[in-house]
Amino acid sequence: MKAIVSQPMNGKSAEQIRAERADTIKLLETRGYEVIDTVFPDVPEGGNIPLKYLAKSLEYIAEVYFVYFMKGWENARGCRIEHQCCIDYGIVFEVS
Repeated sequence: MKAIVSQPMNGKSAEQIRAERADTIKLLETRGYEVIDTVFPDVPEGGNIPLKYLAKSLEYIAEVYFVYFMKGWENARGCRIEHQCCIDYGIVFEVS
């Protein structure tokens, strides 16, 4: 089963994000999940960049069975929207 990790990312480098989620990915893999990488390397140009990242993230949520919300998710606008989408669309999730 496929899963993704939702975590606050604003102001962090890809390296910081990957380091923060490493233990979570290991945990999910021991549970049998295939964790899909949602640290998007392409920086979209123009327009509302945070919204573009959120749209991309929601595309991934539509393709997975499970979403794991890391600590601090409730303070991040994008994570809160992802969480609400999981509730509204019946995606299995867990919060830390």
